[in-house]
Parts: sequence; C-alpha cells; structure tokens
Amino acid sequence: MRALTLWLLPLLFSCTVALAQSEEILAPAEEREDPEFIAPVIVDGEELFVVRGSSALPATERARKIEERIAQVADASAKASVQLEISDAEFGKMIRVDGQMVTITTQADAEHEQMAIEVLAGLQSEAIEAAILQYRDARSNEGRVDSAMAAFAWTAVFALTSYAFFAKRRMLLDYFRNILEKRAEGVEEATKSLLRSRAIASIIVYSIHILMWVLFLFFFYYYLSLVLLSFAETQGIAQILLKYVSEPLVTVVLAIVEYIPNLIMLAIIAAVTRLGIRGLDLFFDNVESGAFQLKDFEDHWIAPTKMLCRALLIVIALVFAYPYIPGSDSRAFQGLTILAGIMVSLGSNTVVSNMMAGLFVIYRRSTNVGDRIQVGDKIGDVTEIKLMETLIKSIKNEMISIPNAQLLNSEVVNYSRKVDGRGLLVHTTVGIGYEEPPKKIKAMLIEAAHRTQGLRKNPEPFVLWTQLADYAINYEINAYTSRGSSLPKILSDLRENIVDVFNENGTQIMTPSYIADPPEPKVSSEEWDGKLAHHAE
Repeated sequence: MRALTLWLLPLLFSCTVALAQSEEILAPAEEREDPEFIAPVIVDGEELFVVRGSSALPATERARKIEERIAQVADASAKASVQLEISDAEFGKMIRVDGQMVTITTQADAEHEQMAIEVLAGLQSEAIEAAILQYRDARSNEGRVDSAMAAFAWTAVFALTSYAFFAKRRMLLDYFRNILEKRAEGVEEATKSLLRSRAIASIIVYSIHILMWVLFLFFFYYYLSLVLLSFAETQGIAQILLKYVSEPLVTVVLAIVEYIPNLIMLAIIAAVTRLGIRGLDLFFDNVESGAFQLKDFEDHWIAPTKMLCRALLIVIALVFAYPYIPGSDSRAFQGLTILAGIMVSLGSNTVVSNMMAGLFVIYRRSTNVGDRIQVGDKIGDVTEIKLMETLIKSIKNEMISIPNAQLLNSEVVNYSRKVDGRGLLVHTTVGIGYEEPPKKIKAMLIEAAHRTQGLRKNPEPFVLWTQLADYAINYEINAYTSRGSSLPKILSDLRENIVDVFNENGTQIMTPSYIADPPEPKVSSEEWDGKLAHHAE
C-alpha cells in the first residue's frame, strides 16, 4: 500500500497544489502573506492546519513549537495508535497526545476558520493523530523498505531513460533530419525556389535537440524530487523542490484556462483580419489585372494603396484585440506600452517624415517610375519609389538613393513629363563678339539646331539675347524635343554642331573668356550677304 502511495505522489501533489491555490483565493491575501498573523503547521512536508499568532507570539513561532511537540510525541513511541484528549484551558481547547500537550486551539483560531472552537479542536486533533501515525509508519522498518524500493524504482526508470536519451539521441535526430530534408527537397522541386533544404532541416533539428534537453532536465528535476519524497527525512526538501516548479506550472495552466475566452476572441479577431487581408489582396489583384477599373487611379498606386489598406486593417484589429491580450490591464504592460511609444516617437522622427513624404511622392503624381528627373545636382531615371526612399539610375549608370523627405522638400525637374504638345525646351548659350552680324549668329545657331538629331523642327528653333556683356553678346539657342530621357546626348550634339557651324563660317566663339582687343576696333564693316558657307558650296 505504501509503495502504491509513493507512486501516486506526483499526481496527488499536483492536485494538492491546485486545491491549495483555490483555497488561498478564499483567504484574504494580507492574512496569507503576514507571517505574524497566520502560519501553517507542517510535518514531513504536509500542512496539517494553520494557527493564528499575535504580537507577543508570532504565528511562525507558534507553528514551529507545535511541529516540535508533534515530532517529540511521534519519536517517543512506535505504537500504531495514539491517545487523544481535548480539555478546556485558559485560552481555549487544549489538545493532548499520549498525555503530552501539543497545542491549544484558541478562539482567534476558530474565528479565523469561521467555525465553533469545539469543532476546530476536533479537526486539529484528527490531523495531529494522522500526522503522528504517518510519521511513525514512515520511520518503521517496513516504511524504510518501501521508501528504498520506491527510490530504487525511480532510479531504475531514470537510468533507463538516461541511457535511451544519450544512446539514441543522435539516431533520433538523424531520423528527423532525413525526414525534414526529404520534405524540404520536395517543396524545393515543387516551387522551384532556392530553398536550402539542409539549412532548414538543421535549424529544425537543432530546435528539437534543445527541446529534448529541456525535457530531460525536467525529468531529472522531478526524479530527484521524487527520490527525496520517498524518505521521510527529506520529504520537506522534496516538497520545496516540487513547489519551485509545480506551482509556477500550475499557475501558468490555470492562467491559460482562465484566458481561454480571451484567446477565443483573439482567434476570431485574427481570423476576421486574415479574411479581410485576403479580400483586399483579391480586390487589388483584380484592379492590377484590369478586371476592375477605377477612374483616375494610376497603376503605380496599386501596391502602396494595398499596403496602406492592409496596415490600416491590422491597426484596427490591434485596437480591438488590445483588451483581450493577457496582462493588458496590468500597470506593467501599460508602462511598457508607454515606454515603447516614447522610444518610437523619439527615435523615428526621420523615419516617419520619410514615410509621409513617400506617400506624397507616390500620390501627388509629380514623379513616376521611368521618368528622368533632376534633384539638386543629381540627374537620372526613376527605377523604384519606396515608402522610405526613391531610387534613380543616373546617366552614368549609378544607382542613387534619395530620401523621400529630401525629394519632397527639393525642386524636382521632370524631363519626361509632357506639359503640352511642344515637348521639352532645350537651350544652351554662346558668347559672340560685337563685331559679328547678329543675324548671321542667329542663322548659324538655328542651323546647328537643325543638324542636331532629337530636336524638333516644328516648332521652329529660336534665338534669345540673354545678356549684353562687356566683350560679347550672349546668344541662347532654344529648340524643342520630345526625348527628355536623351537630354544629355542632345545637348552634347547641339554644342558640337554649334562649334562645327561657327568654325565653318570663321566666327570666333568668345565664351568662356576674353583676353584682349586687336589693334582695330571690333565693329562690323560689311553687311552679311545672307548666305552661309555650306550654302555657297
């Protein structure tokens, strides 16, 4: 019978812990936590009853003296029975065992237990009797043999488990690794992705290995506790060891059970949110494929709008889910939330500004993917507009990242955007001396524009006088083009053709500097005949 009891001790202990916790809920927390007010009487790790103390005799001191008297009475004899006697005393009901006073049940104890003092004294005497008999039985020869057999049985189980753990651990891990690698390879072949099956399998097998070690250490902990629980002298230590692990586990289990309704609500919110996200994805996929037509909704708005809608849906779900999150009503959780909000607000000013700027860049239609733009001294083609940055490929084939805040706050020149049907106006300036006929210079500049590929002949190129400088007149040739992405090449060809035409007609370009006047004044002495050199040929 004793061996069977020892085998059932783990289950009985778990039930006892749960029952004790449920009973503690009924008692005021301040009474259970104040050792001067109330303390338990414990013999061989078993709590018999609780006693109330006073300022003159604290409850812990009173309980300790009762425990010592019970142990003295139990050690005084090896009989399988005891003689109990309950009599009136000055402060309550005195309980004697085998003629020796063990405790006095006071009126304060009865008031605390909310029962009559006679009834409480009877219950305490029965608990003391059972504790003494169990104390003697555990220390009898038969009890020692049962304890040794129980300890040997637990040791044999632990030895077999340890042998299986250390001898078969590698084999079990290799078995899991082979299964995982085969499944990962199957996924890799089906999806034609670049998954590394061995790497994924190694991570999962490592996690299984850690879990196996955790389970083994738990088993060793309970093995040690149960072996100590088998002997009467070490039952108190075993109860303490079990309390350190079992009570937190029971608390966690009870907390999970208590939060099951909240967990169900969280699961419902998560399921509805997931369905909403799938609906958004389906809608925007149809918009992207052209099944749905949204007026004035541009294609490059689809991806960011879908992302914003998903983020908004997730935020709404978090707002609804917040009251149901375990511990959300605790001050610690609220303080942590406030601290996280402060950290985010202090450390993400630049991030938030770039994100908001990114939204403005995307939706204000000033820049699209593929446009050639100029931001400051950077010129390039827009390759990607992200929420935080815009990537452009320069004319030198350099990838440049521009923060969206800078893009929003800077002047952006878009060479690809068509303002009207005439195209982009290309211009460059040359300085020519006062002695050259202005009409001749105008004709030469227009001829250079006509020679340049990419410049339109309609509307006709035209020349502006931009400045009457000290030593030259600054002429600006203007011509339209519809090829804004080729602007650097067009400007280069235009300047090259200007030099060729001026050299053909013997006209000196004064730009960029002027050294000195010749002996004769630079005044045109003849009228231009209206013909250029290439016309005369």
